[in-house]
Amino acid sequence: MSRPLVRVLGQGVRWASSLRGGGSAFPGLFMEKLHPGFVAEELAKLPRGVVVISGTNGKTTTTKMTVQLLRSQGLRVFTNRTGSNFVRGVAASLLAEMDAFGRLHADVAVLELDEAHAVHFVKQVQPRISLLLNVMRDQLDRFGEIDTTRRMLRQVARATTETVVLNREDPRIAGLAEDLSAGTAVSWFGLSDALRPMFPSDDDMREGLRQVDPGEQDSDVPSARRPDADVVLEAVNARSVELDVGGTSHEATVDLYGVYNQYNAAAALAVSLQVLGDDADVPALVAELGNVTPAFGRGETITVDGKPLQLLLVKNPAGFRLSLASASAQDYATMIAINDQYADGRDVSWLWDVDFDSLREGGVDLVSGVRAWDMALRLDYDLVRVGGVEPDLEDALKQFIAQSGDRPMRIFCTYTAMLSLRKILGGMTHVAAI
Repeated sequence: MSRPLVRVLGQGVRWASSLRGGGSAFPGLFMEKLHPGFVAEELAKLPRGVVVISGTNGKTTTTKMTVQLLRSQGLRVFTNRTGSNFVRGVAASLLAEMDAFGRLHADVAVLELDEAHAVHFVKQVQPRISLLLNVMRDQLDRFGEIDTTRRMLRQVARATTETVVLNREDPRIAGLAEDLSAGTAVSWFGLSDALRPMFPSDDDMREGLRQVDPGEQDSDVPSARRPDADVVLEAVNARSVELDVGGTSHEATVDLYGVYNQYNAAAALAVSLQVLGDDADVPALVAELGNVTPAFGRGETITVDGKPLQLLLVKNPAGFRLSLASASAQDYATMIAINDQYADGRDVSWLWDVDFDSLREGGVDLVSGVRAWDMALRLDYDLVRVGGVEPDLEDALKQFIAQSGDRPMRIFCTYTAMLSLRKILGGMTHVAAI
């Protein structure tokens, strides 16, 4: 079967799948089977190449920010916007964006990739630029310990042909600079000294923020020396940040929930500068940060019965801790929904590494999801009052909305719980398409 015919069939499969409300990955699986080189062949045609964004936390939001920044500078950007960050998800997104003649009208691809699947992707497609955000304990049942995740990201870094953009505050990420292929440059983003305690690395969470002597470290843990960064997050406020970009101070609006998204903004700006090079209009890029809206489920606010309901994705100790640190302690109706599907990670023991004391004053109105009782037990150990436990998400959501009164609502939820809640909410009110 000819490749053009396979591509047409793939587009047909994607169209049929969308009519049935099917997932985004199935058409990509079809292409993987019949035309394994499809993704590599199409992405090789892009004049500005491929940008890969990976790491434990912040991939989806940072990718969304980067795409918006580059488009604001006039580039045509292809991305896997559904958040399907496996290779087949990229193939499915390609089918969706191509015209009837199989042409992809794009200058650059900016792709969010799951750490494990990024390893397979870079064997097919060498990224021109990669952005590596952090390494945290996440889905240990799938990835193993965090040094395994770091080794995955090292393969991404070594496959990158031009520039790797690294988080200088994460010791496991920073160490990748010492193990790049010949000719690959390094760019850094980072934090001011004052902000470093707000964004602990995995080591910091276990041992406290400290400078580690290089002699104490093994081969997988880098030196503690901090290089100069191209973009530094200097200060954070409620809706704005101060950024140092190449030695020049800028103030930017970042109207996204959570201090972690303000750091993601610095990362997105750093990688955008590498893509644009001398063409970058820095003041315009900084101003565009104020126009970025939340990625689905990442601080996304949905109006239900005239009241705001915020969906807050949580999937590991660091992310949950930062989300709680950003949350108001009072005046919110609060629900937590914990699932243990493959995309969430089967092992939910990480909940015991989260400090829930900040919820003690207001309590949690309802706990739901497959692992609702595990979550309720965890809250009980931190003396957090739980109003009720309802494992069924649809029943829990309806009960939660009805009981919230005049209070704004927030739901801390794992990935598959978030997707289910968005679908249920779509039957009640307007929910933006993914």
